[in-house]
Amino acid sequence: MRQALNPLNQKSSLLLHICCVGCGVYASQLLKQDYDIMLFFYNPNIWPEEEYNKRLAEAEKIAEQFNLKLIEGAYDHNRWLEAVRGRENDPERGQRCLICYKFRLDKAAAVAKKLNREYLITTLTTSPHKDALAVNKIGQGAAANFQLKFLTQDLKKQDGFKKSAALSRQLGLYRQNYCGCEFSRSHNPQLLTKKT
Repeated sequence: MRQALNPLNQKSSLLLHICCVGCGVYASQLLKQDYDIMLFFYNPNIWPEEEYNKRLAEAEKIAEQFNLKLIEGAYDHNRWLEAVRGRENDPERGQRCLICYKFRLDKAAAVAKKLNREYLITTLTTSPHKDALAVNKIGQGAAANFQLKFLTQDLKKQDGFKKSAALSRQLGLYRQNYCGCEFSRSHNPQLLTKKT
């Protein structure tokens, strides 16, 4: 990632779409070394709203921890539900997830363009449950639509997920046990045995 620095030692500007703190804490720390980053929390897929608010509060903590600006996108879960209509029973990593990635990354790219960011990246590739190739392909398309560069990375590589988990524990941050939507929650065997 060091190649992003220009000869004048100025950092390139980057918008980091943060899906959750569990995935975002290590990426924020890592990317801050080489980029002028802003965090963008846009996750209308998260359900219920109380869970969304909990994850947003944790994102605010890491923004403060690393002295980064955090921008919150609108929470419009009904609009997201319309986007994935008919895909409620898809398995994790199926078509519903691809639609969800595109929904969020299209918005992230539009915001990055509006903020004059040069690069866009997402923390979605930190999770071992996400297909980094698919996420990166969708991100590249979204960025290209707004004449941005997408920073293609698989943030789980080189123990990125383990480092993020360790840093989350060290900082006392909340780590959820499902991706975010009600459909991923209902497919999680750990949650099926718990009362909510």
